[in-house]
Amino acid sequence: MHRSRFRTVIAAGAAAGVLILGSLGAAPPPTPRPAASPTPAPSGDADPLARFHTQPVHWGACPDKPVPAEMRCAVVKVPLDYAAPGKGTVEVALGRLPATDPDRRIGSLLINFGGPGASGMAGLAADPKSFADLGERYDLIGFDPRGVGHSDPVSCAGSREPEIDPNADTAAILAAMREAVAQCRRASGPVLAHIGTVDVARDMDVIRRVLGDDKLNYLGFSYGSRLGAVYAAQFPRTTGRMVLDGIDTLTEPMTEQALTSARAQQRALDNFLTWCAHQIDCVYGTNTRTAKEKVAALVERLDQKPLVGRDGTDVTGFAASLAIGEALYSPQAWPMLAKALALAETEEDPAGLLALLGLEESPDPTDPTGPPAPTDPPTSPESPDAAQGDGFGSVPADNAAAALAAVSCADDPDRSIDKADPAALEREFEQLDGEFRQVSEVFGPRQLVTLLACYGWPAGTDYIRKIDHPGAPPMLLVGTRGDPATPYEWTEETAERLGSAVIVDHKGDGHTGFASSPCVREYINDFLLYGRLPSGTRSCVAGE
Repeated sequence: MHRSRFRTVIAAGAAAGVLILGSLGAAPPPTPRPAASPTPAPSGDADPLARFHTQPVHWGACPDKPVPAEMRCAVVKVPLDYAAPGKGTVEVALGRLPATDPDRRIGSLLINFGGPGASGMAGLAADPKSFADLGERYDLIGFDPRGVGHSDPVSCAGSREPEIDPNADTAAILAAMREAVAQCRRASGPVLAHIGTVDVARDMDVIRRVLGDDKLNYLGFSYGSRLGAVYAAQFPRTTGRMVLDGIDTLTEPMTEQALTSARAQQRALDNFLTWCAHQIDCVYGTNTRTAKEKVAALVERLDQKPLVGRDGTDVTGFAASLAIGEALYSPQAWPMLAKALALAETEEDPAGLLALLGLEESPDPTDPTGPPAPTDPPTSPESPDAAQGDGFGSVPADNAAAALAAVSCADDPDRSIDKADPAALEREFEQLDGEFRQVSEVFGPRQLVTLLACYGWPAGTDYIRKIDHPGAPPMLLVGTRGDPATPYEWTEETAERLGSAVIVDHKGDGHTGFASSPCVREYINDFLLYGRLPSGTRSCVAGE
């Protein structure tokens, strides 16, 4: 059999160590939920969740250091399976920063920093100053969703990538990917079968109850927007002031998601190249059209002949596209990206690209730009293997990656292709390759790989796909025009599906708007603190 485009792309992804999601593997997702929104049970003896809703919360020392001096942490028990609350429990870890103006306190504000797979406790501890205004009147609550961080973390036992022979045929490649899934299944406990967003949203309602809040006030970034939307669909009557920043899709099939993502990344790259053309030392000069062609040529060239780092690491075109994509999350990282591309083009040195991937120190230690911004601003730290506090266990090193796979696959009914015939799957990739490359020569192949993201898994729930005007109160959605991760198109689509949303159109670059735009931050704070929600779509100009 000839060397197909399918095997070329898969081998490149494996060599880069980044076969998106599918290579990470995990146990099968939960049984698909019914399309109807679960109705919260009444309080009292008739409530099958009463013992969870009335449990005390014991705040104490946090498991990881450093944390702000005033931060306290706790564990809340939730049902493993909401369809059978007596079947078992999951421990969900919370971190709290109490309101700094307790006389004006208005309740708790849950914050999700994105992912899926990011620790909310670590996110809150890492960047409390960003939320100082909100923290005057709210207790700020960061939580590790089930399966993440200190909340019964899932793991693949260190098996981050399948063993793939680049010369193997398609059937052998798929068999290796199935074995990677099996490895994760063996390494994780029962929580892995109940780790999707539908369950996490129900956990949030238990958290709301035990914190004593009549309604859930919530701020969600990136993936956190999906989590907020699912909560609003399940619990419209207890949805309070809700802000979603960096809007994830609820509706698009996997192929369209991947194409839209490639378009968004290419749009962000074009914006970077326009910026670069105005810098005196841009390696691509002042012509943005030829600059776009040169970046694509670099990626193609590295696929044919990778650059070699100081430690012997091969940097392929696939890896270079990942590095470029990381830097596009924040304009603050653009100077570092410009230097990385210049090193690769003029000196055949991949040090800058490796630095963007966090695999090697920056080639210029005096560079004031520092490393690129986190994936899901304002912070998205990995769960550290630090000294543990009382009542908290250790976090596996691969937890963030394993949780990313598990949640993403559990949330989407279109990702299951485990019964696909190898030859048919190969033909499908051959047919799609041209379409993805037409969208972006740099990011198309990377996004094409995501179509294998959940190979070997049963279909996920269709509940999220069917959310439609759930009757929740008006909420605030923030979309950024140059966002490489959550395209602005998804903001408009999600607003339509929710039916009760006001959009803030951030005409800037980077992923999410809260951290980078004072204008966006003002709209968010005004709504969360005072309930002031504008009518119709409002705009925030870049830099304002």
